[in-house]
Amino acid sequence: MDNINHDILYNKINTMRKLLLGIFLTATLMADAQELPKAYNQLIKEVEAPMIQWRRHFHEFPELSNRETNTGKYIADFLKTLPNVEVRYPVAKTGVVAVLKGGKPGATIALRADIDALPVYERTPVPFASKVTTEFNGQKVNVMHACGHDSHTAMLMATAKVLSTLQKDLPGTVVFLFQPAEEGPPANEEGGAPLMIKEGALDNPKVEAVFGIHISSQTPVGTIKYKSGAFMASSDWFTIKVNGKGSHGSQPWGGIDPIAASAQIIEGLQHIVSRQMDLTNAPVVITVGTINSGVRSNIIPETAEMTGTIRTLDSKMQQDVHQRIKHTAETIAKSSGATADVQIDTKTLVTYNDPALVKKTLPSLIKAAGEENVSESTWVTGAEDFSFFAAKAPSFFFNVGAMPKGTDPKNAGPHHTPDFYLDESGFIVGVKAFTQLVFDYNTKK
Repeated sequence: MDNINHDILYNKINTMRKLLLGIFLTATLMADAQELPKAYNQLIKEVEAPMIQWRRHFHEFPELSNRETNTGKYIADFLKTLPNVEVRYPVAKTGVVAVLKGGKPGATIALRADIDALPVYERTPVPFASKVTTEFNGQKVNVMHACGHDSHTAMLMATAKVLSTLQKDLPGTVVFLFQPAEEGPPANEEGGAPLMIKEGALDNPKVEAVFGIHISSQTPVGTIKYKSGAFMASSDWFTIKVNGKGSHGSQPWGGIDPIAASAQIIEGLQHIVSRQMDLTNAPVVITVGTINSGVRSNIIPETAEMTGTIRTLDSKMQQDVHQRIKHTAETIAKSSGATADVQIDTKTLVTYNDPALVKKTLPSLIKAAGEENVSESTWVTGAEDFSFFAAKAPSFFFNVGAMPKGTDPKNAGPHHTPDFYLDESGFIVGVKAFTQLVFDYNTKK
């Protein structure tokens, strides 16, 4: 009986300690978050309706990467109506850079939104669903904002409107980056974050830190998810061409079968993940997405070609995987009497959230969304070319939820699919987060 009482007492004391520690940490964090100007709350209320209308416009009229001509012009024309905002357009072919100098001294930070859509058919029942079609890789395709870039754009436009109105109270300078081609420019074209950086988007004025938002259709509306350090994966695309020798399908010994060799290579690639990489350090994904070879069932072809993607969350592991894929493909092909040509194209880097910046600005997210609505995420194997901005300046990239309340994440339309759907009531959280970050960054020591 005495032992039981001691256990109960210990559990109560331990629970109380945890509660008090939580209260202390919250109070410490919130002490760092700044009170915004009195007009702020009213401005937030007033901007929500037009923000949703901007999003619906972009959603109904989406444009693919490096083809966002109307989107970029729409953004630029709007920004030119705002007081105290300097607009540069076009940047990186179809993008927009806008600069707002505050009425108080402070550092220069950048806020980023991506503006391109995807070659995806839309199946959602909303009245502003896209009916746009265009040509992509020589094929007629439907176009849809199936990743939420329309919402990112609208949230950043709303943020620019609020901050420009509060200019006299604004510390420092804000650079608004409306970036095209996040999904990747067409073959043989420059684009995206690398081209914006090349054209000086972070240099005039010099940006000290960069913040970015990504909406999430499988994260509850009203919430924010973040992770310090490596957050989103690098993305590499690979092509492996296997060269064999043709033969009649009834006499495989008369040739060198590139399809059989390709099957062995695909198996070998998965052994890299499961048997060669230290997955306790960080995840690794190798996916073969296409394999093409042959024209007839009874003909062994001369060549086979496969393409796929590599996802890593550690830059050293990324380079290691590249070498292992090359070695695996070439060695397995050689064992069959074939040869393999391997090409790997890096599309994005690891999206890395600077730990010091995360620690400094996390109170801003808590202030914007509420402590109960901000939580740390796990690694994400999706990729972002925001990573190129993060390689140039300390950065913080986080997710804002837009999954309707009561929805099972398993039943929510995933990103890059026809059923992708967002609860628009969650967008205002992104505006609040961006705005709070701007004020807090320049008022904290």
